[in-house]
Amino acid sequence: MRDTRPEQRILASETLLVLALSLGASALSALISFIGSVTRPGGLKDQAATLNASHAPGRPWLDLAWQLFGIASALVPVLLVAHLLMREGAPGLRTLGFDRTRPGSDLGRGALVAAGIGSAGLAFYLAARAAGGNLTVVPEALPDVWWKFPVLILSAVQNAVVEEVIVLGYLLRRLGQLGWSAPAALAASSVLRGSYHLYQGIGGLVGNMVMGVVFVLLYRRWGRVGPLVVAHSLLDIVAFVGYALLAGHVGWLPTR
Repeated sequence: MRDTRPEQRILASETLLVLALSLGASALSALISFIGSVTRPGGLKDQAATLNASHAPGRPWLDLAWQLFGIASALVPVLLVAHLLMREGAPGLRTLGFDRTRPGSDLGRGALVAAGIGSAGLAFYLAARAAGGNLTVVPEALPDVWWKFPVLILSAVQNAVVEEVIVLGYLLRRLGQLGWSAPAALAASSVLRGSYHLYQGIGGLVGNMVMGVVFVLLYRRWGRVGPLVVAHSLLDIVAFVGYALLAGHVGWLPTR
């Protein structure tokens, strides 16, 4: 019988390196940020977590350059995943169902998922913040310039592609190859998703873990990451753009 242990060690090391370059590093950063928040005077809801902030206030063209650089560089681990999948003989990201072969189905399913999760997620966030378990999330704090909304949309799509390709498609594939059971892989993916949202507070952790469970189950049912990328993109676009349009104009939306 062939000894597969060396191959499994390589896969395990590869998986850890991909996570260390992407969402694993984000999880550690979120933990440090959360420790800083809970040890700071005052409650969590009196503190803010800003998602899309200016990198060069008062210098819009330089700010735009930094925004685009951040979006592009964040996608490099996705390209690495595609490269690693092709090296093992798989057809790149198509292996995970991230391609243009079923655009109508992906868009339709993604929109339905976003509609179902979006309202429940907003209600959970407001309840968690009111209970003191969440920071005030500020989805955007960009200057009012012409590129504001295009950058917010690009940022939302980038978040969706990175998270769903890596924490859903790639991680589940690698954990399966390493012999993890389906429930254990689901737990690992969901806990990772929640952990890199911990900077938002306990509500961000729990809410995204629940979302992670739903996304894993749907991914296994459909065999495609595409619909979940669409769903995540729509959720973040509504959150980012909606906040930009509504903040300060409606009483129910918390601001800084």
